[in-house]
Amino acid sequence: MRKVKHYGQAGPDEHSEKTLASIGEILNRKASVAQILTKTAEGLRKSYEMSSERSPADLIFELFKLPNREEASISRLIKVLKSFGLREKDPRLRAMMAKIKFFEESDDEQSSNSNELSRHQFKECINPAVTLISQALRNQLIIPCWHDFCAVIKTIFEEVRDTVNAGDVATYIPQLARQDPNRWGMSICTIDGQRFSLGDAKDNFCIQSVSKAFNYSIVASDLGADYVHSFIGHEPSGRLFNEICLDGNGKPHNPMINAGAIITSSLIKNGLNMADRFDFVLNEYRKIAGGEHVGFNNAVFLSERDSADRNYALSYYMKENGCFPSKTKSLREELDLYFQLCSLETNCDTLAVMASTLANGGVCPLTEERCISPQPCRDVLSLMYSCGMYDLSGKFAFQVVA
Repeated sequence: MRKVKHYGQAGPDEHSEKTLASIGEILNRKASVAQILTKTAEGLRKSYEMSSERSPADLIFELFKLPNREEASISRLIKVLKSFGLREKDPRLRAMMAKIKFFEESDDEQSSNSNELSRHQFKECINPAVTLISQALRNQLIIPCWHDFCAVIKTIFEEVRDTVNAGDVATYIPQLARQDPNRWGMSICTIDGQRFSLGDAKDNFCIQSVSKAFNYSIVASDLGADYVHSFIGHEPSGRLFNEICLDGNGKPHNPMINAGAIITSSLIKNGLNMADRFDFVLNEYRKIAGGEHVGFNNAVFLSERDSADRNYALSYYMKENGCFPSKTKSLREELDLYFQLCSLETNCDTLAVMASTLANGGVCPLTEERCISPQPCRDVLSLMYSCGMYDLSGKFAFQVVA
């Protein structure tokens, strides 16, 4: 990575023009984004050193200021932010994009270039997101060389797509058996909200057992982990995911197998009616996903309910052994809620954000809202590691994670 030379005694305006010219040159010839990062970070650092009285918004304006004009290019700023993995629809940039749209509409009426804003307009646009923009431009996001990182991920994606074709779609639920086995998508979302997607990443599918981790996180955040584990254990079972068995204390082994997941969903706001319980969970999912798409597939729900003999048998066995909370009224309703949560529909792009929320200690990276309490977030990650692959969890931990 080539370092930027010292600019000597150049003033802030001259220095900013040189930095912006370098950024423009790199963008135009599509060079490595690592160079953009180096030049921009160095530019901001030097600007801070040279003028401690200037606000961050003024410094950013200087970086994107057009030569010999008191205007800056907002479109170039957006292009650079994209090169860091930040999307225009990022909730943290929503207020900025709304301001840009306002000025674009105003400028259209005056037939001027809507991408070129005065200092006042530029600063008004970026002020709501100035902290995030400064963090990105100073090369302080969690993955600095984003372009190079994405190139490696793309190589891995294409290699796996072309060489791995083993496995089958699930057939125990008729609607799932109809899914296209050739769909292949992948998404990444970092804890700073840098995002990258490939292939069929926007194709929707039902999350099925992925819901177990998030349902546990939501319930444990709402009721406390100790209360949840008075009904469910936290040890690996070493048994099949839908086996009809309990641990030595007469409880499901953990929240990741079907028995524990059914009890987990029965704890969700079990004093409310079914519609409110479902709405509560759906809203929590959407918070964890930063407002990205989370829907519901009724066809899969109906198909799953009609082929649920094993889960009904498991539930009646647990009822006989007093596993359900005392407020439980109807096993049919409890299983309907469990099936509905398995039938929530989303895509790789959204699930990457949800996974990032778990990786970020329960705080959604796109909204910076705490969605999962710290201890339940830690606990669910431990459970996913020790129990999340069912009877193969130990093998997975030994051969893959290690």
